[in-house]
Amino acid sequence: MYSTNKPNRISKYSLLVFLLLIGFKGFSQQEKDTTKLMNVRYGSKGIELETRDKKFLFQLASRLQFRFSTPNDTDPLTYDDYSQDAKTTFKINRARLKIGGHAFEPWLKYYWEYELSQSNLLDFRIMIEKWDFLSFKVGQWKTEFTRERFISSGEQQMVDRSLINRPFTVDRQLGVEVYGHLKGAGIADFNYWAAALTGTGRGSTANDDNHLMYFGRAQWNFLGRFLDFEGCDLEFHEKPTPIIAFSAITNRSPYTRFSQAGGGSLDGFEDGLPGQYRVNQWNLESAFMYRGFSWQSEWHTKEIIDKYNNNDMTVMKGYYVQAGYFFHNVFDWWPKHLEMAGRHAAYRPDNSIRENRQDESTLAFNWFFKGHKNKLTSEVSYFSFQDKTLPLQEGWRFRIQWDISL
Repeated sequence: MYSTNKPNRISKYSLLVFLLLIGFKGFSQQEKDTTKLMNVRYGSKGIELETRDKKFLFQLASRLQFRFSTPNDTDPLTYDDYSQDAKTTFKINRARLKIGGHAFEPWLKYYWEYELSQSNLLDFRIMIEKWDFLSFKVGQWKTEFTRERFISSGEQQMVDRSLINRPFTVDRQLGVEVYGHLKGAGIADFNYWAAALTGTGRGSTANDDNHLMYFGRAQWNFLGRFLDFEGCDLEFHEKPTPIIAFSAITNRSPYTRFSQAGGGSLDGFEDGLPGQYRVNQWNLESAFMYRGFSWQSEWHTKEIIDKYNNNDMTVMKGYYVQAGYFFHNVFDWWPKHLEMAGRHAAYRPDNSIRENRQDESTLAFNWFFKGHKNKLTSEVSYFSFQDKTLPLQEGWRFRIQWDISL
């Protein structure tokens, strides 16, 4: 399977942040009355410095992922990927620096996240969250289009996201968003998100044309309880907590896919010109947690319309279903910190050719030393590639990953 290794480097911005932190630490050690001015603690989001009046909060955390995989690490994308040479790999898959908090008022929040191993600024955003029913966000972040993609890579149930993440994710975009929680009585409980985005991917400072990306998501919390974006029922929900969500996106740009690297092209599509591809996507999503059991699913449709070639349209379909459970709830001999989970995903790159299909089935085990902050995940996956003109291709993959937040 194909993979690309970029040189590891730490940008001058990362070094500047570390120097500032070191300088701040040295200053604070010399200041005799620091404890009278600021609270210092380690919380759920790392080291926290907060002024006594609660108006300023600074949170600093880092996260590392160590991964072993064989015979390859990445998902097979093409027919030829199944017959390439094995490349057993041990690597640092992610190395993140996270800074967040609030300034001036508790409802004026900020957050940014940096990938040190690839020198990528992933997130930078300001949030105004004074009211539950009406909040605002500006900057760059992962759109809430899919639950699987929006869940942090450090809070996933599996080693990584499913086979369908690559063709359907919208990933990180720059723009503005309005969102909120409309908490009515009983079943009248909803969350919403609506955004206008540049639509050219992470790190892009300009649009390719006059068209923006428009995004919307409506989530129904039909038992009156909100379900956070995270994998595994570590909180052990005492009451059933389900959600159903529908999201949609439309965009016109040179790109047919997005990733952490920015805009790119799916297999079978050439690198586009400005405004060449109109992409429309829909996603129907469900999730549920109750007493150690978790479930999530997505059903995707994606239209790619080539505006420069007679409006030729390709329709893609994909889905995944995923569930996990802490079996110590029913078996005394099952370790309390061990979760078992399974996932099945399927993808049709052209829905008009029904004989062409890719599948993934994965079985995973999670051992939680300290929740998602320190966990070990192992998984085995089976892939198949069906093409009407070629013999069926099949393959297995094993991966184990240690994820730790500091």
